[in-house]
Amino acid sequence: MLLFAIKMLIGDKTKYIGIILGLTLASFIISWQAAILVGIMNRTYGFISDTSQASIWVTCPSFQFIDDIQPLNDNDLYRVAGVEGVLWAAPLLKGTLPARLHNGTYQSCILIGIDKATFIGGPPKMIEGTIEDLRANDAIIVDYVGATTKLSFSPKEGSSIPLGIGDSIELNDKRAYVTGICQNSRNFRSQPTIYTTYDRATSFFSGQKKLLSLVLAKEKAGYDIHHVCARIRDQTGLAAYTSNQLKNLTILYYMRNTGIFINFGIAIILGFIIGTATAGQTLYNFTIDNLPYFAVFKAMGTRNSVLIKMVLLQALLISTVSWGIGIGLSSLFGYLIRKTELSFSLPLWLYTLSGISILFISLSASFFCIKKVVHLDPAIVFKS
Repeated sequence: MLLFAIKMLIGDKTKYIGIILGLTLASFIISWQAAILVGIMNRTYGFISDTSQASIWVTCPSFQFIDDIQPLNDNDLYRVAGVEGVLWAAPLLKGTLPARLHNGTYQSCILIGIDKATFIGGPPKMIEGTIEDLRANDAIIVDYVGATTKLSFSPKEGSSIPLGIGDSIELNDKRAYVTGICQNSRNFRSQPTIYTTYDRATSFFSGQKKLLSLVLAKEKAGYDIHHVCARIRDQTGLAAYTSNQLKNLTILYYMRNTGIFINFGIAIILGFIIGTATAGQTLYNFTIDNLPYFAVFKAMGTRNSVLIKMVLLQALLISTVSWGIGIGLSSLFGYLIRKTELSFSLPLWLYTLSGISILFISLSASFFCIKKVVHLDPAIVFKS
């Protein structure tokens, strides 16, 4: 019986292809839009992911998200380091400065100042040079994407030379020399990222008194990280977050204060509606056309439970095929844009969620088909 249900479905090629195309479109739209949304959200906290050495982030109490920099006092670093359970504490400066290029144009950059002794907060991967090269005079490390795009210079029209080791730029009218190229996560605003030592970064921001942006810390072995964060809050009056807490805080900020989530959410919901409407109508018409077969089965004594299994098997088959094609197209799209500015992330949990969504659409559409089959009068086979 179940094998015959598959033959019934595939035998009507026109309706079968129509159902597959409708659900494939829904699968593609849902997974594609969701992957772009996840990619954008990943960029909002990319700096947190890159700074894997620190497990505790200490900030100003009114801090809202990772780019909401509110300077701390310099002695806050030592106050945090003195809290019981803290293994080490390191300063971090994070701000935005204009970089003057060789052709005289300016490009806004994210400047990150890290501890010159431990290099905690530095880039996650070096492509050229080493992190120790930051100890050279006026040294900076530039991220690869920024060096090859927005910080590149064009000596002649139509040509572009990436910023490389040995080249110089001006940061706030102070000369800096590139000693390394790194690879890091792209940030939400797609600005080039520049790393240097904390002391040198403060000189680039001359004229400002409070420059300590964040205190990075690590708990001692055997201490619960949440208890250590609570001690930091109680003893210093500052806010202390784990890396995951800070990521969630950043994501919630962008969801609440920007239209990103609403815009992509509408697109995902539209894909869901399109899939439900298309699959529901086509699958229902397919069932109506095949009612004589179901009536014959009923007249032969087939139980309703078997007929329900037949309809559900058909729904499972079309959802599996449609999801496979749709998620495959989304993966191909993500592969093709991997070197562009577009954000795209398709983690395993999103694969699973999109599959569940398509299965839900198919099962919802099959509900009306099951209702029709269960209440079918087998006598219609003798009336025709």
